[in-house]
Amino acid sequence: MTSLEELRHSTAHILAAAVLRLYPNTRLDIGPPTTNGFYYDFDNEHRFSSEDFASIEREMQNIISENQSFVRKEVSREEARTLFRDQGQPFKLGRLDDIPDGESISIYTNGNFSDLCAGSHVESTGKVAAFKLTSVSGSYHRGDHTQPMLQRIYGTAFPSQEELDKYIERMEQAAQRDHRKIGQQLKLFSLDSKVGSGLPLLLPKGAVIRQQLEKLINDKLFDYGYETLYSPHIGNIDLFKTSGHYPYYAESMYEPITIDDREFLLKPMNCPMHIQAYNAEPRSYRDLPQRYAEFGTVYRMEQSGELNGLTRVRGFTQDDGHVFCTRGQLKQEFTSCLQLVQEVMAIFGLKTECRISLRDPDNTSKYIGADELWQPAEFCIQEVVDELGLAHSVGLGEAAFYGPKLDFMALDALGRSWQIGTIQVDFSLPERFELEYVGSDNKAHRPVMIHRAVFGSIERFMGLLIEHFGGDFPTWLAPEQLRIIPISDTQIPEADALLARCKALRIRASVDSQKDKMGAKIRRARLDKTPLMAIIGKREAAASQLAIRSRKKGDEGAVDIDVFLERLKQESHYST
Repeated sequence: MTSLEELRHSTAHILAAAVLRLYPNTRLDIGPPTTNGFYYDFDNEHRFSSEDFASIEREMQNIISENQSFVRKEVSREEARTLFRDQGQPFKLGRLDDIPDGESISIYTNGNFSDLCAGSHVESTGKVAAFKLTSVSGSYHRGDHTQPMLQRIYGTAFPSQEELDKYIERMEQAAQRDHRKIGQQLKLFSLDSKVGSGLPLLLPKGAVIRQQLEKLINDKLFDYGYETLYSPHIGNIDLFKTSGHYPYYAESMYEPITIDDREFLLKPMNCPMHIQAYNAEPRSYRDLPQRYAEFGTVYRMEQSGELNGLTRVRGFTQDDGHVFCTRGQLKQEFTSCLQLVQEVMAIFGLKTECRISLRDPDNTSKYIGADELWQPAEFCIQEVVDELGLAHSVGLGEAAFYGPKLDFMALDALGRSWQIGTIQVDFSLPERFELEYVGSDNKAHRPVMIHRAVFGSIERFMGLLIEHFGGDFPTWLAPEQLRIIPISDTQIPEADALLARCKALRIRASVDSQKDKMGAKIRRARLDKTPLMAIIGKREAAASQLAIRSRKKGDEGAVDIDVFLERLKQESHYST
């Protein structure tokens, strides 16, 4: 662990000790450090809320003031079992059973609190200088919906109060940009319990954003030589058995549906369908590369405690693509997919980071395919990344079950990292489906498959954009691009005429004809985050001009209507 992880891990133990002091009958599960802090999972009849944080933090501060040493002790399995049985901690007994025979078992103690823990920790509780509890949510034990629902309290800790204060400031900024809050304010989407948890409804304004994103991708896909597919939302279970999704991905899939004595599954991925499209006709090397694309809706089993607005849902649409090519074409096609991702992210001004995601060498049972199928795939990804000089990290155990991948993370305006697209090299599924093409030697050969997505989940990418822009979308992406504001009823005919011209140009505009003062109309447009306002008064109407106000520049003065519409036409199209 890093020193910061040790600090946060230790603070998680302090949290658990404080909760036990306040609620002695609490049953504990686990409390690891995370990227931004730590959490601990509790089972308690008391329903924790943010209102409990002050009392818990006070008790945590008492433990810190006591400067209790963190003491590690290796114990036998029976000693640990006796300890946690006497404490009435059934989840700890279950975690104890997870430790393989022959591995050391360690207990960390501070004060009168003991926890099953591999470590490591700071020297004493007094080393924790600054911490804060941040939120609470539900979480199934072991992430399994058949297990008890626990309460997860999140927090963070830093080496100094100054660092904590800066973090809190960033989190407050993030709260102001929360896509759930802005989505409701701007009427972009709805989360309706009658529809179901994790199943957002895109409202008309949100649908406009999605349509613009799809148009952008479709334009790029045309340039890159893709053909479009449409595939069904369910498929025969045998298809997913062949692909390996069932059983390798079964935990993320919904239960089978029985139709006419046959079992079907909601598709968790589009690739088996695209494979069957490839298989629909004989293939020659002259047909390759074959590039397919689809905005395909998929369904994943997400736990209730993990659902979050648009960013973690149970049904979502991927901008999915699959390339079938020869081994000789693989490097160029992979590079082309990488360029596509980079071009699109540049349009949004998003910086990206990438990670090469590989198999876990200590747990290869999670993956399909022999080593000779994985090694050339891994080599291709590493070779392209090295040749392009891309800074990257490596994630062991992060590969898809069928092949290694290059994952992309976008950094938003607050510097937060969001998982977006991916490019995956797959030798395994072509083997399982026995895909073929006839080579120049007139013999059958096995193609290679590339799975790629630019946005990943469109819903998640929309959530990212809402928070990145804070709802202040660029003109080309804004649900409403122009608000036309007549100063009085006398100018409504001119406003309606301008609206008609905008519609003819496919510009998204509206007229605010409510009987309010101009200041109220301007405030309303600002709250709706409309990027441009065209104000028409008596003077503007007489001169065929508009008084323009923009979100970026404020009052821009009077502009001829034709000049402004030409500008708006240009701003209504994305640019790199």
